[in-house]
Amino acid sequence: MIRFLQTPGPIKKIVLGGLLTIICVFMVITLIPGFGNSNFLGMGAPNPGVLATVSGEEIATTSVQRQARQMVEQQYPRGGAQARMLMPFFAERAAQNLINEKILLLEAGRLGLRATDEDLREYMRQGQLGEMVFPGGTFIGQQEYEDFVSRIGYTVPQFEQLVKDEILVKKISSLVTAGASVTDAEVKQQFEKQNTKVKFDYAVFKKDDILKAIHPADAELKAYYDRNKKTYVNSIPEKRQLKYVVIDNARLAAQTQVSEAELENYYDQHRDEYRVPEQVNVRQIVIKKPLPGPDGKADQKQLDVARTKAEDVLKQLKAGGNFAELAKKYSEDPDTAKKGGSVGLVRPDVFPDAGVKKAVTTTPKGSTSELIDASYAFVIIHVEDKQAAYVKNLNDVKAQIEPIIKQEKAAQAAQHEADQLLSEARSTSLEKAAAGKGLQVITTDFVTSKDQLPGIGSDQQFMTAAFGQTANAPPDEVALHQGYTIYQVTAVKPSATPTFEEARSRVEQEFKNERAAQLLTQKTQELADRAKAGHDVKKAAKELGAEYKTSDFVLPDGQVPDIGSMSGPAAVAFTLKRGEVSGPIDTGASGAVLTVVDRQAPSDQDFAAKRDQVRETLLEQKRSELFNLFLANLRETMEKSGKVKINQKELQSLTKVRTEESE
Repeated sequence: MIRFLQTPGPIKKIVLGGLLTIICVFMVITLIPGFGNSNFLGMGAPNPGVLATVSGEEIATTSVQRQARQMVEQQYPRGGAQARMLMPFFAERAAQNLINEKILLLEAGRLGLRATDEDLREYMRQGQLGEMVFPGGTFIGQQEYEDFVSRIGYTVPQFEQLVKDEILVKKISSLVTAGASVTDAEVKQQFEKQNTKVKFDYAVFKKDDILKAIHPADAELKAYYDRNKKTYVNSIPEKRQLKYVVIDNARLAAQTQVSEAELENYYDQHRDEYRVPEQVNVRQIVIKKPLPGPDGKADQKQLDVARTKAEDVLKQLKAGGNFAELAKKYSEDPDTAKKGGSVGLVRPDVFPDAGVKKAVTTTPKGSTSELIDASYAFVIIHVEDKQAAYVKNLNDVKAQIEPIIKQEKAAQAAQHEADQLLSEARSTSLEKAAAGKGLQVITTDFVTSKDQLPGIGSDQQFMTAAFGQTANAPPDEVALHQGYTIYQVTAVKPSATPTFEEARSRVEQEFKNERAAQLLTQKTQELADRAKAGHDVKKAAKELGAEYKTSDFVLPDGQVPDIGSMSGPAAVAFTLKRGEVSGPIDTGASGAVLTVVDRQAPSDQDFAAKRDQVRETLLEQKRSELFNLFLANLRETMEKSGKVKINQKELQSLTKVRTEESE
């Protein structure tokens, strides 16, 4: 998984986005007061390496760490210091998430809910995961699927169990929230709240204008510096002067030749990678069976109806009916039905049911099967074509192999050249060693650990090594993302606390920002007091020199010049009566006072057009509230009965870094 998290690209974001959907549900729950505190720790903590047990089932600490890394990757895809600093926070959240998930999965089992192979297949056809595994509705093939799962750090059984767990959580959520409803009055009230517009007069002071008028004396700045001196301690970062030589893999790869013998040897060693499995071009008609009830059995009458429908379709096929047209008309698999039942060219083992797999394998090319009583549906398949398994020959894959060999040879050459250069640099000097190989020595000015370097760019591994080396130590070697570098630290300027003169520019800016914020608050409060006393915003603005403006009609999610979003402090406008004056509104960049001059209610036609959308949004909110309440009560019950036990030592170890950093 670590290897996957270090690999950039869209696959990572898509898969993490899909698999972490469940986390979004639990993030709310972990914020409920009391969750995760010591009151919920059961007696008899789990063993080392186990974060918690739920009804005896263990949650490994490594599982918590994995999910925490996934959560951090979602929030901070570029990593960095902020991501590392927040890892303990996410680890604590991940621990609570996994406990909640385990509780829900156990409850789903108690209720008789199951996630079948057909559920899995249908779920994986949906959304962004479907775009990766079933692009265009067609399965990518078993080998490609296995490679895809491997790239994200799981085995196929692990990955499919993870998805099935998510399906089960969704099933129990649907069961719990089935009774959620909203009234017409609630829908109307929410619609009017979201779509009522207001128009208002407002007086405003801008922080930028106040800043321009602040001209502090040196004595004021010096006093500010002395008062806040702790914030400037070691604020000048450590800087180092470096010299280095870059050995670039790309340069060596461009100079590398690949012989026919090398191509043949690589091909022979990796022949299995170029095997193309047996494939079939299949169409299908699927008549779904009813889902089993809580007792695990399907309704027999509905099952008989489905069988009769499927048998009727088979009769039409035997009477000469066109398979593609009948699939479009009758098949209940939406992805393939619209394509005349076409599954495309796939491996036989992509079909989840053994009976369907056997029919796909044994039905001759150009023929139609009998009715297949599959676990999830009644299925009829038509085999349009069959392609036997074969191995691609060398000529077919030569274009794929050659760049791989080039990169391998270039990497080996780079390692050899770097080791040789390092040895010579240590025995003579970096300059002499580089000159002997026709390489350039790059010398920097004093740089910080965050700077980008010529020929290297931003490389944290190199900076960590360079800023851990002592000045004028022997040259050393570091692997880069594009090759290697042999480097030497020539001088070090330690971090330092600036004098007042050195920090003057920063001090002045911070002083002015602080003073401007204070003045903005004072002036806006005075503006509000005068406007309310005289019931006249315009007059108060004129007396105090504030700008006076009138807004357009604006919605709660709108923007107004110099005030910004109406969802912020200015949202008070939607609670005021006509002519009523607001208190001071501080947006950070400005201070304002407003008075509503008009209000515009939405029309009945607008309500009719958006009623269903508003209803669904409210319904989703209520479902979320019901589910959160259900989970909170369920967890509280299990905690009180001692079924949830948390290993406090393991939990503390996951948050230890945060504690040390805070100190």
